[in-house]
Amino acid sequence: MTTPRIGQSVRGSTTGRPLMVALDLLGRRTALRVLWELRGDPLTFRALQDACETNTRLLNTRLTELREAGLVEHAEGGYRLTDEGRRLSKALKPLADWAEKWGDGKR
Repeated sequence: MTTPRIGQSVRGSTTGRPLMVALDLLGRRTALRVLWELRGDPLTFRALQDACETNTRLLNTRLTELREAGLVEHAEGGYRLTDEGRRLSKALKPLADWAEKWGDGKR
């Protein structure tokens, strides 16, 4: 599977619109988990793998995709969110808040 790109067909959409590309990328297994685990201090590959409870191959794939999308970078200390990755985290906050309220009504 290749990294989704704006303007190209993605899973569920032939338009390549930015929202559809973002949803394709974020919907991939462990992608959101990687972003979640990187919300704080940088993590080494091994620490990130342990935190995500995933295997080496899948984590490498997701990190490649997230790096190509400009959301994650590798720097001193390990992997961390880029400015764009932090903007995405802030953008997801209202969705997370909604999900908590929605989930409370389902219990």
